[in-house]
Amino acid sequence: MALIELTGITRSYRSGKLSVDALRGIDLEIDHGELVAVMGSSGSGKSTLMNIVGCLDRATKGRYRLAGEDVSAHSRDRLASIRNRILGFVFQDFHLLPRTSARENVQIPLLYTEEPLSWNAMGARAEAALESVGLGDRMDHTPAELSGGQQQRVAIARALVTRPSVLLADEPTGNLDTRTTVEVIDMLQALNRDGLTIVMVTHEPEIARAASRIVTLRDGLVRSDRQQEPVAADALFPDLDEEEEELLGEMSAAGGVA
Repeated sequence: MALIELTGITRSYRSGKLSVDALRGIDLEIDHGELVAVMGSSGSGKSTLMNIVGCLDRATKGRYRLAGEDVSAHSRDRLASIRNRILGFVFQDFHLLPRTSARENVQIPLLYTEEPLSWNAMGARAEAALESVGLGDRMDHTPAELSGGQQQRVAIARALVTRPSVLLADEPTGNLDTRTTVEVIDMLQALNRDGLTIVMVTHEPEIARAASRIVTLRDGLVRSDRQQEPVAADALFPDLDEEEEELLGEMSAAGGVA
């Protein structure tokens, strides 16, 4: 059984007297353990699709099954519970609270979990998530004291702290330079190798090469869906100079971010 199963998904919006179809009949299945890149130009429907997959929006028509459960007609409260239990989110903008430490930022999703956790247990869970992304020595730093790559790692730790089955990444490298992009993609690939299902929206063909499957949308429809051999993060940008590659290797060995 597919982890994500979309059947005949449409999404229409009203614009005055007109109805605009953002999605026009999407059929898509994503299995456990896949790393899928969703591509498409502006207006193709990829953000709308991500919002529906993430239970942030509802389809106008069609059926959506997530982890075997039909979530198409769930209430807002039920969808919120599913988001917190099954889904993790990473965005282009890191959405970190500016005057709050990395540890406290990562703890936030645990405040809304149905799992009964003490404050100390929440802190321990947040610290473990930060350790897993190589930020064990930055837990008490605020976002202003962290680089862009470190902030995105905090955002990834926040997405992982609830132990989701699916990580949804919306342009996760859009605000990062090339070197830091390689680091973040390397982390996502490592998480995927450990069994985490990842759906990543990107408009960059270089980033899509890191996925094992590329789904391309155009005009609200799936225009292509193909498997590929994923390219390792450190080979995505072959024009990096030797000094940059050496620095990447040192940082990878140290588990840190510039």
